[in-house]
Amino acid sequence: MQTWQETIAAMSSVGPTKNTWTTAATIINPQALVSLPPNYLYPGKQLRITVVGGLSNVITAQPTFTFQVMMGAVIAWTSGAITTNAAAHTLLPFKLVIDIRCDSVGSGTAAKFLGVGVLTGRQFLISGTGVDSVSSDTTLMVPVTAPAVGTGFDASIANVLDFFAACGTSNAGNGITLYEYYVEALN
Repeated sequence: MQTWQETIAAMSSVGPTKNTWTTAATIINPQALVSLPPNYLYPGKQLRITVVGGLSNVITAQPTFTFQVMMGAVIAWTSGAITTNAAAHTLLPFKLVIDIRCDSVGSGTAAKFLGVGVLTGRQFLISGTGVDSVSSDTTLMVPVTAPAVGTGFDASIANVLDFFAACGTSNAGNGITLYEYYVEALN
């Protein structure tokens, strides 16, 4: 089997700031959406999704943020809810790298991804109600539960690959902006 790596999607400019919301929504620029053609995926096909952004949060509610890889309207992978720490931040940088592997393919809801990500940023909380670490950023493995295959989708049709985020507490001080977003086909 011959394979090669390539970047299949990338943002060419900073994304809009999203705040005062709770329902998951896209946070990438429309030009960064990529339509994966029918039958592009096969069992073992790997994608790496990298996002670098700024995240704001208020102290009062210690909001959670959830990141999702979408195939059309289907949540193909999710980080689960990640709690912020007890310090206020304004667009403090974070980085999330997600490696997903196509676990199965087919029509209907047969196609599924399995993946794990690494999330780094000073604003994320490991446990309890602590505040910022003064010596380093927090690095978390995501999802926050045991990895499992995501919701099934139809791989026999074209699917738009998208990246969503949601905030658990609607507040103008809870926001996110992406500076970088790119998707690499690893094989």
